[in-house]
Amino acid sequence: MGSICELSDDLLVKIISFLPLKVAVSTSILSKQWEFLWMWLPKPKYELTGQGYVEFIDKNLQLHGAPVIESLLIVFGLLKPEKIKLWVDIAVSRFLRELSIRYLLKNGYALRSRVLLSLPISLYTCVSLMTLKLDGKNIAVDVPQTVCLPSLTTLELKRVKYSNEDSLGLLLSHCPVLEVLLIKRSHESDNVRALVVDVPSLKWLSLKIGEECSSDGSDNVIVTPSLKYFRIKDCRDSPTYLLKPMTKLEEAEIDVKKDIEKILELITFVRRLRLRVASFNSVEEFVYPAGIVFNQLEHLKLDVCNDYWSKFLIWLLGNSPKLRVLILYVYWRPIREKYELGNWESKQSSVPECFLRSLETFEYSGYMGKQEEKDFLSFVFKHACCLKLVNKKAP
Repeated sequence: MGSICELSDDLLVKIISFLPLKVAVSTSILSKQWEFLWMWLPKPKYELTGQGYVEFIDKNLQLHGAPVIESLLIVFGLLKPEKIKLWVDIAVSRFLRELSIRYLLKNGYALRSRVLLSLPISLYTCVSLMTLKLDGKNIAVDVPQTVCLPSLTTLELKRVKYSNEDSLGLLLSHCPVLEVLLIKRSHESDNVRALVVDVPSLKWLSLKIGEECSSDGSDNVIVTPSLKYFRIKDCRDSPTYLLKPMTKLEEAEIDVKKDIEKILELITFVRRLRLRVASFNSVEEFVYPAGIVFNQLEHLKLDVCNDYWSKFLIWLLGNSPKLRVLILYVYWRPIREKYELGNWESKQSSVPECFLRSLETFEYSGYMGKQEEKDFLSFVFKHACCLKLVNKKAP
């Protein structure tokens, strides 16, 4: 068997690329052949864990010799923004493809820091950048007018602070091939009135907005005609949304307190839907849209914590003629309304079409033995002709 020293430099670089960066650097003492191999690693992971590591990055990042830096991860807490800007600038000059920066809240110290990290202008014109992930309330998204990210396909913005109201829209409008977008807003960093997501190329969108984020009546605009996956969790009491129809949507997860009917009207092409209904307290608060049909819906998971869950569910089932799987989770709730099933039984046309033709799997969790539950389950078992699997779970 040959010696490892007989292997080519390219193969040795591939071997040490599986090691943590510090370990890979330590191989430089093995021999002359190994001395500079670590400098050609295509995916260095610079993760800040102490002041000594800051010095390590300062010393070694500029020595990195690979023509392309595929991935750069920086996790930081208390650190001068100038250093990170320098590191990012260096990586961009090496045709950076993926950048991830996370602001680490550790031991309470970082919570008291008010210093914002503004990324270098060079990042916003990086033609090679394909993935950008920013996470932390001390990271400022300060987008220049010259922004152009022609290769960016994945963008994650978690709890960042925007320099002005137009920063996000400006950034997104200059990402022509963006496919994946994740936005998480929190009250600690939130400084925008409304989101504007107008991205024709987007296929995957996830929005999570905390209950204390700003909500002054401005409309949240979502225009994503190519979207296939849509997830939204908005914990605020009074947001409003302006959406365009999502005709290519395949899967959606919806958890909002307002405008749920407007959202449902625009995602009727969805195949898999998870819906949480816990916001409206009286049946009058929900406007049952007329004339909409979920013609492609096959899988429905419904989490409800509402006095009128069965009425809402029957409306939804009645407009889902191809539904095959129904997973229902009912949280504990007071019963204030006596829902009459007799109206359903009086006419055969009241039975949802999916009960007669397609529903094969039914799972019910959170069973409390309430009369409303018993009546609903009796209705299901009487009319769901195609059921193959039934699972009922207590809370």
